[in-house]
Amino acid sequence: MRHFRTASGLTLDQLGEAVGVVASQLSQVENGKREPKISLLTAVAQALGVSLADLLTGGAPDHRAALEIELDRAQRGPVFATLGLPHVRPGKSMPTAALEAMVGLHREIERREKEAAATPEETRRAVAEQRAEMRQKDNYLPELEKVADDLLRACDRGKGGALTHRTVAIMAQKLGFTLIHVDDLPHSTRSVTDIANGRIYLPPASIPGGHGLRSLALQALANRLLEHPQPTSYAEFLKQRLETNYFASACLMPRTPALEYLRAAKAEKNLAVEDFRDAFGVTQETAALRLTNLATSHLDLRTHFLRTGDDGTLYKAYENDGLPLPRDINGAIEGQLVCRKWAARTAYERATRTTEFHQYTDTPSGTFWCTAQTSSGQTGEFSITLGVPFADAKWFRGRETLRRVKSECPDESCCRRPPDDLYTRWSDQAWPSAKTHAHILSPLPGGSYPGVDDTEVYEFLERHAVDPSS
Repeated sequence: MRHFRTASGLTLDQLGEAVGVVASQLSQVENGKREPKISLLTAVAQALGVSLADLLTGGAPDHRAALEIELDRAQRGPVFATLGLPHVRPGKSMPTAALEAMVGLHREIERREKEAAATPEETRRAVAEQRAEMRQKDNYLPELEKVADDLLRACDRGKGGALTHRTVAIMAQKLGFTLIHVDDLPHSTRSVTDIANGRIYLPPASIPGGHGLRSLALQALANRLLEHPQPTSYAEFLKQRLETNYFASACLMPRTPALEYLRAAKAEKNLAVEDFRDAFGVTQETAALRLTNLATSHLDLRTHFLRTGDDGTLYKAYENDGLPLPRDINGAIEGQLVCRKWAARTAYERATRTTEFHQYTDTPSGTFWCTAQTSSGQTGEFSITLGVPFADAKWFRGRETLRRVKSECPDESCCRRPPDDLYTRWSDQAWPSAKTHAHILSPLPGGSYPGVDDTEVYEFLERHAVDPSS
């Protein structure tokens, strides 16, 4: 539109007068900040003496316009956001050669970013696409909620409270399976299902009442209940894993009693992840994720969730509240570093970590309230964070905290770039050796199921086929 307007020698004011709108509105259309109506485009085309098809064509009208479009897209991307540089709008006075140089630099920066992120490219892209899809659905899958509700009702289990191991065993029997605990599961598996003999093999029941074994059994049941075929792509494998995890959570924290509990807590302005966790006998992570499942669709709350290592590495995240998650050029967040000022990392600074930690954080996308809890597992310490926009903090216990910090991430000057004095002193004197997060950066081993050693699994099943307790 700008190309044909300038070619016609018209200013925005002149074109606006011809089509009956103010110049500022046309400026927003030309800069891609406003979606025009067809009626307006038709009037503009007539005023400029071109066809509507000329305005709607997919390609740029000339080389200069193509460069301007490419520069604009680059400056809107995640790589540019980390540089902390001002946006440059190429005016008519900017030489085309200068514009070509700027676009060329952006191309090279993005090429290097893609090269660095390309090791598990398919995996990371699939994870990013799945996260975007779940964001559109507000992390809520009503069809799986119904499947879980139906199975619980079939087992006369629809009330609140912790789901017992016995109830899980009954659920398995309803589907024709027996739960068997063994101490020689294949190293690459968490459970193994013997479809032919109706057996689900699980680790030893070493922790009575523990959440982990119930969840593993429910995930194994979900694969059969949802009739999952053998995955033919990593994206399909991810989808199946998400569905099994969601089903397990929906059984451990059934929708109806969970919502009754959450609505009562919200009415008292006393929502707390730790209370939700204890009411249903699950982990902090399961309770926080389950709250994100129900918060938007049923409680009118937008949320975010983070699982973060003690070194700031992001392992898992979800948001539909606008929190600016760190991400690479492909949109993947796994392996990225969380801002040092976010609650996910400042929670580690406490001397006593037995209770939840609360904090307000001002970001370029707004202010967020977060509650975080640190824990430890086989891979080390990690934190679980649940947060909401400032306006929704009023529903949560811990909103009265006076702790408030400011974060400028993804601008690297916030916490990624060292102070000038330290940089000057040590930049030429340091040679650190990086600790590689192999499970994030390496492709999963091949096999029928990603990350699983087929031979080890089949040898295990053969060994137990005759005597399941051997």
